[in-house]
Amino acid sequence: MQTLSAAWLYPIILIAGALQAWGPPMNGALRESLNNPWLASVVSFLPIVALLLILFLCLPQPLPTAAGLNHMPWWAPLGGLAGSLAVITGLLFVDKVGAGAFAGLTITANILMSLAVDQFGLFGMPVHQLNVWRTIGGALMVGGITLIATF
Repeated sequence: MQTLSAAWLYPIILIAGALQAWGPPMNGALRESLNNPWLASVVSFLPIVALLLILFLCLPQPLPTAAGLNHMPWWAPLGGLAGSLAVITGLLFVDKVGAGAFAGLTITANILMSLAVDQFGLFGMPVHQLNVWRTIGGALMVGGITLIATF
């Protein structure tokens, strides 16, 4: 169970999650306008890179240490690449399956994979054992997206 001190983060996370639903349709319109999914992907990422560069220039501290870099797992920098696959699939497929089905499928897959990450402590995450309630929650997600994608 999460501590009460983290509860204030939930509204921020909910807003970020809600805004994620806008990304695939916006990127789909970008792909259609630019007529090239790879160029659309680059254009989609440019504002993100610009925003993060500005934030870094305004808030450059703390800088990484040599010890931190030496202990960094080889796979740590690949998180953005993994996330880019969601952006690219949104660019290519959201108009074919609809925003609800696309979001539901990606969120359900995300939840199921996150349960595995928690169960096995993958990528250095603390272990959160799979239990009956988490299993039921995952099953309900699968049932919900089945309904959304079917109807």
